[in-house]
Amino acid sequence: MIKAFIQAARLRTLPLSVSGIIVGASLGNADFYMFQTTGFFCCFGCPIVIQSLIFWLAILTTIGLQVLSNFANDYGDGVKGTDSNRQGEKRLVAAGIISAKQMRTAVIITALITFILALALIYISFKNDIIYAIVFVVLGLASIAAAIKYTVGKSAYGYSGFGDVFVFLFFGLLSTVGSYFLYTKTIDWLIFLPATSVGLLSAAVLNLNNMRDRIEDIKHNKKTLAVKFGSQGAKIYHYLLINSALISAIAYVSINYHSDKQFLFLIAFIPLFHNLVVVAKNIIHRDLDSELKKVALSTFLFAILFSIFN
Repeated sequence: MIKAFIQAARLRTLPLSVSGIIVGASLGNADFYMFQTTGFFCCFGCPIVIQSLIFWLAILTTIGLQVLSNFANDYGDGVKGTDSNRQGEKRLVAAGIISAKQMRTAVIITALITFILALALIYISFKNDIIYAIVFVVLGLASIAAAIKYTVGKSAYGYSGFGDVFVFLFFGLLSTVGSYFLYTKTIDWLIFLPATSVGLLSAAVLNLNNMRDRIEDIKHNKKTLAVKFGSQGAKIYHYLLINSALISAIAYVSINYHSDKQFLFLIAFIPLFHNLVVVAKNIIHRDLDSELKKVALSTFLFAILFSIFN
């Protein structure tokens, strides 16, 4: 049973979920470095452990939210029958491996653990700032509620095309700007540029998922943007997401330029541009499944490179 819940947690989604934290934390603290300045795998520097409790609590809280979202998605789609003929990773409730009651219990437990982690993060970050603490408690509760309501309940917004908005806001803007604020207690509006990049790339992963599942979603009246836009429209939307993410990141570096190394994040866009070619040529939707991992890991690589050199 433990193995089944690990599978339901969809571990391959976790690197993507923490990308915003990595970018926000690195830009928010001048003394925060992912690596030493001499040699990374013989080229950029030797990895060092980040001695920052705020960073690790933020990472754990975000992972908690992602796992919660995955559990809730498995439960919500499972009880609605949406995942009965799903492509890609198996959904455990729909497959009968985990019962709806067991998954509902897992959702509740994960939500409680995530909220406790969020409270610990807020306490460490805002011991003497009660107003900031209250604001972040509200944001934490909103994040948990949004993660659950994606596919759970009659008013699940994932069935109305708002899943992309959730991903962009919570795993892009809130994750990046929020972690930046944890360090600085201020907001530099330029941080919204890389935050937008992370959010758009995260939305691109969801769009690939929805493009793959479009036919089944139509059958179950799940009106994702891929369903609303149609096959060709969803492809155009995908092109806009990837290219807009690139433009936003370049804009930030151009404004804050001090070294050519800042543009090394462009390496992460090589597989992303290849993804655009694959999407353009795609006919069989299930063939897009492998592209989810490519875009997710490319986003994580973008976050690492952007953080090191900016």
